Amino acid sequence: MPTWSFPYPSRRAPVFAANAVATSQPLATAAGIEALRRGGNAVDAALAAGITLTVVEPNMNGVGSDAFAMVWDGERLHGLNASGRAPAAWDANRFAGRAQMPAQGWDTVTVPGAVSAWVALSERFGALPFEALFTEPVRYARDGFQVGHVTAGHWRFALDTYGEFEHFLAHFAPDGRAPEPGERFARPELAATLESIAETRGEAFYQGPLADAIADTAAAEGGAMTRADLAAHTADWVDPIAQDYGAVTVHEIPPNGQGLAAQIALAILGHLGLADLPPNGAESVHRQIEAMKIAIRAAFDHFADPRAMTTPPEALLEPGSIARAARSIGGSACSLPPVALPVSHDTVTLTAADAAGRMVSFIQSNYMGFGSGVVIPGTGIAMQNRGSGFSLAPRHPNRVAGGQRPYHTIIPGFVTEGGAPRMSFGFMGGHMQHQGHVQTVHRIFDLGENPQAASDAPRWQVLPDYTVALETGFAADVASDLAARGHRVAAADPAMFGGAQLILRVPDGYCAGSDHRKEGMAAGF
Repeated sequence: MPTWSFPYPSRRAPVFAANAVATSQPLATAAGIEALRRGGNAVDAALAAGITLTVVEPNMNGVGSDAFAMVWDGERLHGLNASGRAPAAWDANRFAGRAQMPAQGWDTVTVPGAVSAWVALSERFGALPFEALFTEPVRYARDGFQVGHVTAGHWRFALDTYGEFEHFLAHFAPDGRAPEPGERFARPELAATLESIAETRGEAFYQGPLADAIADTAAAEGGAMTRADLAAHTADWVDPIAQDYGAVTVHEIPPNGQGLAAQIALAILGHLGLADLPPNGAESVHRQIEAMKIAIRAAFDHFADPRAMTTPPEALLEPGSIARAARSIGGSACSLPPVALPVSHDTVTLTAADAAGRMVSFIQSNYMGFGSGVVIPGTGIAMQNRGSGFSLAPRHPNRVAGGQRPYHTIIPGFVTEGGAPRMSFGFMGGHMQHQGHVQTVHRIFDLGENPQAASDAPRWQVLPDYTVALETGFAADVASDLAARGHRVAAADPAMFGGAQLILRVPDGYCAGSDHRKEGMAAGF
């Protein structure tokens, strides 16, 4: 059992209930709770909340997003990879002369998978009719919703980023500005799109009039996506990868997502030990950072569409290799780059749970803010920019190719103990996500912190160049100690440390927490 002390500043309290939902936006949490009260289960709640988020938090996700999920159905854990693939016409020649993939425009747009996730999850596990999941999001889109304060800030900032995209501005800034906190904003075109998806169980999006609108817009604006690309999309059921950490087992979706990196870091930390170290002290943070550096390099070197990976996940988690990687960690920062895996002998959301025992970790995302900047006229569909996750390096397993899935940052998380579910959780925040998984598992299962306290705790992040960022809240001497060990410690942007949503199973129900860094909440009954 976790402790019920709250050692970190917080604006939140944990929520105890037999049924629980935690999301990054209160209206989405309420939609999930309403689905449960109407006789739905945890999957219905997650979907109702997730679909609502596409309306009320468009700076993070949308109908044009990708999605992943893990579902405990009461007996076993299931994984869903609903990430989309590159248009068939993409190859490295299309991007010749570039040092890296673009960040905006049609050449970042892969087939959106979120709608296929909604359909697949509802068909396999849902108790409510599919169209019933759209009641609240359609109402908010048609009649308007009051924009949250965090969302309004991101929205205002985005107008500078996407100012060249005519259809983006027409949909998201029809008066030439972003909405203010608390201002009502309606998206009637999106309401019609959601109704069409609900009525056709997603067929309109991949093979009907919405698919035509996407393909026609791509053709008119120089994109490569075709109706055939959309029609070929599938969401795939997968077996989550399991990795023991102490008494618990941490589960992640296999690559192309980055969840395996969290398991690599935790496997290494299992050899180093954290439970007996002072919480939040420099030695504990140092060991976590060093393990994470190795995991991040493994992700950059190897993670890709599983059909293209040359080193399988089991090789990256091979116990002997992990042990040798752990032995490479000493009291000082490693020389860069970190040790590569595998090590030879020579050398990265929302969650819901119900009283019947079902638990869901679900995540969907545009990638960078509102995504590519591409909005399909007349539909309210903002297209993701997940294609930016591809590499242009020759012979890299993640090199851009038609029909291939790119490296993904979004990862649902799940923990079991003794074969029984213990926690469904997830993180928003790109490169922070797998690192947030590591820190959350450590805090809850090593330190005994409750979900809200674990969410409130200060965070560290290893940046892509292996510089270390520390969130406000660590003792002042932690940064200086890490610098003395050889770490490059940088000033931290408060917005870079992500957002967690967590539900922990306790003897008489659940304990849910929601990150104070976002505008959401946990609720239950």
